Amino acid sequence: MCGRFTLRRADKLKLERLDITGLFSFPPRYNIAPTQKILAVTEVNESRALSLFQWGLIPSWSRTPSGFINARAETLETKSSFKESFQKRRCLIPADGFYEWEKLGKAKQPHYFQLKLGEPFFFAGIWDEWQLDGVSIPSCAVVTTKPNGLLGNIHDRMPAMLASDALDTWLRGNSKPAELRELLSPYPEGEMESYPVSERVNSAQVDDASLVQRIDPSEEVRSGMLF
Repeated sequence: MCGRFTLRRADKLKLERLDITGLFSFPPRYNIAPTQKILAVTEVNESRALSLFQWGLIPSWSRTPSGFINARAETLETKSSFKESFQKRRCLIPADGFYEWEKLGKAKQPHYFQLKLGEPFFFAGIWDEWQLDGVSIPSCAVVTTKPNGLLGNIHDRMPAMLASDALDTWLRGNSKPAELRELLSPYPEGEMESYPVSERVNSAQVDDASLVQRIDPSEEVRSGMLF
């Protein structure tokens, strides 16, 4: 799954036909959590837009505004909550890293994952808009897939990170399902790195640069910083 991620330098995003001028003042985020507002790129009639969405996809037909933060790649074409969005409302969710938790007995050690050069990338996403009594909530979910070797020893899922040459296909309205499925393979582990980070990331109220700093887990235990 993907339950927390980062976008430290939104102004470094690169995508053709997308104006990112407004992102130069976008604050760095080190602990983006479910239900918060996140950025996503959509495309309608070949026109691309960068907008804020609630993280947690609420299907338009849902009776209540409860959402799915992740959408499994294997169920995009069959699950009613995802099917129409996969067909008609795909998006790109910018990030530059994400967290996963390793089970160590009764404890869970968070690890940070990023590209080796730390550059931004895009998750595959789907979106919808829920409306009721004049209230409108645009929302989205991160698509997840099987883990690569780097994540496999920690978690059985990983977010679907799209290669740069896959972005246009994912956004394009007339892309075939078979084309889209091919894009959702595990990202090459040789292009990524990971390391343990502080358990302070467990609190969604904490959002600062120290969260992505490498730690020695044994030192954190001795210092009493565990949550």
